[in-house]
Amino acid sequence: MKLISIAELETLAKRPREVCVSIFLPTYHAGAETQQNPIRFRNLIRKAEELLIEHGCRSEDAKNLLEAVRTLDKYEFWQHQSHGLAIFRSQDFLQYYSLPLDFAELVIVSNHFYIKPLFPLFHGDGHFYILALSHDVIRLLKGTRYHIEEIDLTGVLPSLAEVLRFEEPERQTPSHMGTPGATGGRSAAPGGVTVFHGHGAGDEDEKENLSQYFHRVNQALREFLKEEHAPLVLAGVEYLLPIYRQANTYAYLLDASIIGNPKLMAPEELHAQAWEIVEPLFLQSQQEAMNQYKELLGTGKASSQIRETIPAAYQGRVDKLVVAVDRQLWGTFNPDTQTVEVHPDAELNDEDLLDLAATQTILNGGTVYAVESADMPDHTPVAAVFRY
Repeated sequence: MKLISIAELETLAKRPREVCVSIFLPTYHAGAETQQNPIRFRNLIRKAEELLIEHGCRSEDAKNLLEAVRTLDKYEFWQHQSHGLAIFRSQDFLQYYSLPLDFAELVIVSNHFYIKPLFPLFHGDGHFYILALSHDVIRLLKGTRYHIEEIDLTGVLPSLAEVLRFEEPERQTPSHMGTPGATGGRSAAPGGVTVFHGHGAGDEDEKENLSQYFHRVNQALREFLKEEHAPLVLAGVEYLLPIYRQANTYAYLLDASIIGNPKLMAPEELHAQAWEIVEPLFLQSQQEAMNQYKELLGTGKASSQIRETIPAAYQGRVDKLVVAVDRQLWGTFNPDTQTVEVHPDAELNDEDLLDLAATQTILNGGTVYAVESADMPDHTPVAAVFRY
């Protein structure tokens, strides 16, 4: 499963203004319940066709537009789903994402794609990394609240044998000298290099070998993550962690670690333990945005009014936006006059003003927090903090 990137989100938001169909449905990914997936899918396709006709499309044109979506409905397609499916269709464009989000069933037909249900994936740029350390294998995993995946480091990281063989061959210890000790041991890594993997008191040479190796790993990771500001969590047995920390220069390495042999842990286990470490950081960012909103409300630097927020979002003035992900606020916005009309119920050519505010905030470099209505400050559907 590949998560949608912020660049892909922006691509959806920048699509030319034309008839756009956005479909969201929850999906089962295991068990007998998977049989419900195609049934729900077909029902939503029928709903999309009805909405297209309501928006002025001829019946034949509506069917033709959705035909490419219907072709997805195959057995193989439904065997590779996560928790939710998002589909975006317009003339000459079709994109879909299987995502770790529990979507409510929803079909929106508008002149742009409806992307607000995707925003929980981007809370405070809420991704993190796990560096899983062992004496012969190093893995880098990228995670969010919902998902974890291993990153292919082929050609990025050197092996321990390469570092010791080519950098300091005089420091290598012949592998035949490795003998198990009472509190630690040695083993031959590829290339005949002895690797320390225990707690013996007389193993300074082996610790130095690992230190050299970890310095090279750190250099490679610094280059690989040079554009990143995401937290990094170490996972490994206790004796390896301080050796790597001494070598580390990545500014966002966290103090807390996952203790244990990561080779014996499934990615899901690493993800669960890492999320316990990083979740407070992401929640802190969201809470700070809400606190800032409350402090600035009434000063002209914050607003809970959609009529103020949407023009500000278009002008690039919204720095932080908290928006209710589970409700819609229907109406229209005229960019020429910068005026907003709010309607109690959806009318023809209306759009969700909350989605519009969130999309424009993202496009102009702001941060969006999409939360449940119950978690909104002051129980308003929108809370904005302005740059100026």
